[in-house]
Amino acid sequence: MIIKGQATVVKHTGSHYLLSRLPQWELFPAVLRGKIRLKGSSATNPVAVGDIVDFEADITEEMSGPECLTLENPAVITAVHPRSNYIIRKSTNLSRQSHIIASNLDRAFLVVTLDFPQVKLPFLDRLLVTCEVYNVPPVIVLNKCDLYGPEYDQMRAAFHEIYEGAGYRIVEVSAHTGQGIDELRDMVSGSVSLFSGVSGVGKSSLIKALDPSLEPRVGDISDAHEQGRHTTTFYEMYQVRTGGFIVDTPGLRGFGLVDLKKEEIALYFPEMLKASEGCRFAPCTHTHEPGCAVKDAVENGVISYERYSSYLGMLDEEGKYR
Repeated sequence: MIIKGQATVVKHTGSHYLLSRLPQWELFPAVLRGKIRLKGSSATNPVAVGDIVDFEADITEEMSGPECLTLENPAVITAVHPRSNYIIRKSTNLSRQSHIIASNLDRAFLVVTLDFPQVKLPFLDRLLVTCEVYNVPPVIVLNKCDLYGPEYDQMRAAFHEIYEGAGYRIVEVSAHTGQGIDELRDMVSGSVSLFSGVSGVGKSSLIKALDPSLEPRVGDISDAHEQGRHTTTFYEMYQVRTGGFIVDTPGLRGFGLVDLKKEEIALYFPEMLKASEGCRFAPCTHTHEPGCAVKDAVENGVISYERYSSYLGMLDEEGKYR
């Protein structure tokens, strides 16, 4: 007996998928039927975690639904519904192809650490610009706060000044001590949230702190490179017992912007967009033009030099990224 329905992709490993008819959490396996290509997309993965898909399943009378399917008899994904939003990046350094990390998100938690590993502001700014471009509300999560003694006070204050000054919310947490975990759990409840960041910032440890029953893969930090190792290597959604769903992602080592023209980049720096209303010329690249309100704001400390430097780096990348 063939049944048809809709479900959400909750895990992707190679050519195999796990689906669930959210908000129910009853998983069943699925594969693609032929080649599904999304119109106008250059993404290497036509189906991503968070996608709402149509499926067909061949079940017997003894089965109560597709949740009884096995890897030997999976459902078949037949179509992907339009996405309300998504997070996308260039799939590899210098690559012209792109990879969709996750879709249909209520929020993206961008996890960073002042140290262990040291925060790379240009990388964080790329994540924030991508969230702005594809309409995913971001929250910056400053993890491992139990490790930051008085010697980090100046660095911590500067970080808050840069990003709160740009209009972003920062939540300070510690997966080790539990600091900020209740606040984070409240924000996750009732939503689909992405956790992303570079390797080693503790995304998987945070997820386990939010719900100890979960078993995301947790890795140590490589002393040589301060990078995570043995961490998440695939995209997966988890159900949190107290409510909501979390998408855990592999630790990112590079993040290239996709489908964004140089003259558009400044539009996705909220503080620069606001200041640009006072520029003498329109359009203005905010680099060399006289009467540029953005440059004036940088010189006067209204816009941080670090954010402006990230913007200039994006302008100059010419297809490359770090």
